[in-house]
This record gives sequence, structure tokens and C-alpha cells, in this order.
Amino acid sequence: MIWDNNEDIRLIECENKSRVIQRHLDACREERRPYVFVTPTMTIKPLRRLLVPVSMLEEETYKAEICTYIARKTGAHIILLQANDYGSHARQNVNRMVTHIKAVTEKTGEAISYEVVMARKDSFSLIREASERQRDFTHDLLVLTASRDYGLDDILLGPPERKAIQRALVPVMLVNPREDLFSLCD
Repeated sequence: MIWDNNEDIRLIECENKSRVIQRHLDACREERRPYVFVTPTMTIKPLRRLLVPVSMLEEETYKAEICTYIARKTGAHIILLQANDYGSHARQNVNRMVTHIKAVTEKTGEAISYEVVMARKDSFSLIREASERQRDFTHDLLVLTASRDYGLDDILLGPPERKAIQRALVPVMLVNPREDLFSLCD
């Protein structure tokens, strides 16, 4: 696998229990490299298809760098699941990601296979849709952006990435947004 003996990607093997997963998520909050969750309920297969939900948040575009790296190493096909939002932010993020994929293809001469699929849900429900539609996409890795700061709903109900890890049938890679892309009102 791409993450075996790879210092650029952290592998987290843990039980599929809410508090265990949350403990690992809390420990990785400042992690700058991608980290992959693997639980005993997940099926690990060679990476042939990556499912990448893309919401309206600007930091989503950072996943393009990670996915093109994985696709180049494994020959995997990238599925960009675009949020079905009223505004244009999710579409713009997908366009930026496609531009990055094409630029890497041009620069390296290696064709990177990808497709854009429109989600049924908006940005706020996108992670849940991705984890519910696992069989539709038959992917081998789910690539998510980790929540930078938890809101009240995340504190009470748990962050969406924790729930996605619990539901996942395949490993889940989390990417922390870069600090320079993330801002909150003080």
C-alpha cells in the first residue's frame, strides 16, 4: 500500500469505537501530513479508486495535491464528488482541483484519470453522503478534510469525519487544512 513504510503518510490502526477514533482525531489535530484510519471492519484493497468529496470550503482544494500524488504512485482513478450547492464555491473548488490534476499531468507526462460526479447533497451533508454511497462508487480510499475547529454541533454529536470513519468500508484518509488557508472570525 501507498502508506506502508511512508513517512509522508501516517497510518492509524484502531478499533471502530467512537471514543477511540475521537482520541486519535484529537491527537492528529496539528498533524501536517495526511493520516489514514484503518479499523477491523474495513476492507483493504489495492488503491484503484479514490473518492474525494469537495465542498464549498476553500481548504478542500489542498486534497488535490495529495490525490494526484497517490494517483501517480498507484495509477488510481480520482472521483471528485462535488457538493450540490446553490452557490458556485464547490464548483470553483472542483475546477481548481481539475486544473491541478491537468497541470501535474502536463508536467510529468503521466495521465491521471479522474471524473467529476455531482452529489445529491450540499456541502453540509456531503461527508455523510460519501460514506452512505460507498457501494455506488466502489472506491478503495475515502479522502476527507479534517475539521479544524469543532462547532457546537460537532462537540455534541461528534465531528462528521469520525462518523465517516465508523461507517467506512474502506480506509479513510484525512488531510488537515493548511494553516494559511484557514481563517475564523475572532
